[in-house]
Amino acid sequence: MLIISRTPVRISFFGGGTDYPDYYEEHLGAVLGTTINQYVHMSVKTLKSDFFEHNIRVAYSKIELVKSVDEIEHPSIRESLKYKGISGNLDIHLFSDLPARTGTGSSSACTVGFLNALHALEGKIISKQQLAEEACYVEQKLIGENVGSQDQFHAAMGGFSIIEFGPSGIRATPLILSREKKELLQSHLLVFYTGLTRFASEVVGEQIEKTKMRKNDASLHRMKEMVYEAQESISNLPSDKMVEQLGFLLKESWGLKKQLSTKVSNSFIDEAYDAAIRAGAYGGKLCGAGSGGFLAFLVPPERQAAVRAAMKDLQEVDFRFESEGSTIIYMKD
Repeated sequence: MLIISRTPVRISFFGGGTDYPDYYEEHLGAVLGTTINQYVHMSVKTLKSDFFEHNIRVAYSKIELVKSVDEIEHPSIRESLKYKGISGNLDIHLFSDLPARTGTGSSSACTVGFLNALHALEGKIISKQQLAEEACYVEQKLIGENVGSQDQFHAAMGGFSIIEFGPSGIRATPLILSREKKELLQSHLLVFYTGLTRFASEVVGEQIEKTKMRKNDASLHRMKEMVYEAQESISNLPSDKMVEQLGFLLKESWGLKKQLSTKVSNSFIDEAYDAAIRAGAYGGKLCGAGSGGFLAFLVPPERQAAVRAAMKDLQEVDFRFESEGSTIIYMKD
């Protein structure tokens, strides 16, 4: 049997940092973001073991040929198989539209997509809520990574949503957004690749320690408030004022985010960000934990040429918003 899943990556606009258990188990957290049509594809094919010396083949940026699940180096694939109690005879491939470790949640999209494919391999359909919760469990408890809980829910659910976090559970609510306002946001949002990659789990170590010690509370409280201010702007402001106000909120949020840890930004990112603002962007932020990845800006149409010129050394990402979340796109016996 061959199964292929397709799982989107995300752009988080507001509330990032409040989705870590060390914060939301004490204060409750919230984020606002959306998925985009850049995907992680996972294919899983059963092997006829008599023909191969290996029991499991895993292909991503490297190829692993192993006899047992415990030998797999890729942490998400290894721990997902152990979690599902699947021992082998599989050929597993990971394909990604964007580079890994760039702040768009591709690692969690991989976990979500792989778990989705494994359930399909067993002939099961599970809810998107369960899929996201299982991915959180694999990454946070089994792998033990310093990761939040928004990426898994964005990847599983898809679309614009507000995700709220607390000790009693996590809930994703679709953001009510007219087609006109969605298209307006699409036309104003420019995303550029810095060319820098990093392991999010390493970048947020200092941030998590400060969060545990309650040193980040003031910044995180304000960042959480912005989720609901953004929701209010989207619901009630005229379209032109909405984008401008969201841009200003992003600019304020970026300033607060840099206070969470000394590793969030660096001189290269600061210079690129400041150049975009000088060129006319309302505001923007670095996607993900920090130290690299993608810069996203809300820019009025009449200033987009100037912003692109200011970002001429960075690659722009062509994307559209998407709303499906993780799906099984191919299945054959």
